[in-house]
Amino acid sequence: MKALTVRPGQADSARVEDVPEPPAAIGSVLVQALAVGVCGTDLEITSGKYGRAPPGKDRLILGHESLGRVIEAPADSGLKAGDLVAGIVRLPDPVPCPSCAAGEWDMCRNGKYTEHGIKEMDGFCSERWRVDPGHIVKVAPHLGRLGVLIEPASVLAKAWDHTERIGRRAAVWEPRTCLVTGAGPIGLLAALMGRQRGLDVHVLDRVTEGPKPQLVKDLGAHYHTGPVKDLAAAADVIIECTGVGPLLFDVLQHNQPGCIVCLTGISSGGRTVPVDLASMNKTLVLENDVVFGSVNANRRHYELAAGALAKADPKCLARMANRSVPLADWKDALTRRPDDVKPVIQLAEA
Repeated sequence: MKALTVRPGQADSARVEDVPEPPAAIGSVLVQALAVGVCGTDLEITSGKYGRAPPGKDRLILGHESLGRVIEAPADSGLKAGDLVAGIVRLPDPVPCPSCAAGEWDMCRNGKYTEHGIKEMDGFCSERWRVDPGHIVKVAPHLGRLGVLIEPASVLAKAWDHTERIGRRAAVWEPRTCLVTGAGPIGLLAALMGRQRGLDVHVLDRVTEGPKPQLVKDLGAHYHTGPVKDLAAAADVIIECTGVGPLLFDVLQHNQPGCIVCLTGISSGGRTVPVDLASMNKTLVLENDVVFGSVNANRRHYELAAGALAKADPKCLARMANRSVPLADWKDALTRRPDDVKPVIQLAEA
């Protein structure tokens, strides 16, 4: 079968090649791949900056944002042939640590977890793949190819889940306003879930043209391109989706007392931002602020993401997953275009 593979650590080594069928020992659910989403992590892996091949191999099958159709599954799995599904990216470590033992493998304590298409586990960009029933979630049939958004949506489902759990530490927590920084796929999904919670959502980004401003408005949120100061000062919740150091610093300088700031963006590094840590510490303490980081997701979050997408307007979701290319043209999916939101590699019709 065909698969998109890469030699981790070696730039420009990605290629489509023939690989063996996935062995049954990997998982009892056999899936026909339909689509794979492309994100910044894939770009880092193909440029040689990140990624690890499975033990005993020198190449890694790419793809962690998946959509597939079940070919065969155990009778007691809750799955049947024809079901649309998405694979869960991170799998628990073999020790396991206390978090992994409790099913919270997104919070792994020892770093021995594996990740499909990223770390020591082949990904989903092959014509067929296998997983265990516990590491796969159903996708609402009406979503069709839009189910490829499950994985990025799971990241935001976790961000909102943890934000709300933290908020409940207070005797009274009644958030009304949310600020999302960044209007990429993660920011748009953060805004979508904020609106589903009935919040007044404001999205800050720097672009003034292309699909993002109107897409934000169609989600029922407000689009901004100016300074973050006033927006941060009015927000009860801030979901930071850019990883841009100066912007993050401005957010932490101007957020209101009791605000919860969730960081989901990964900074590229290489730029120093002078910070008065003592002053920032004083503000965080005296104003009961919370700042926390969130990445990846466990099964609960994938199920929450599937539910959120099932309730969303398919027309808006289609404008997020707004460009599809066949497997043979995978390079085109990894080349950013000005009007891109979420490029998708399509392996078969959904």
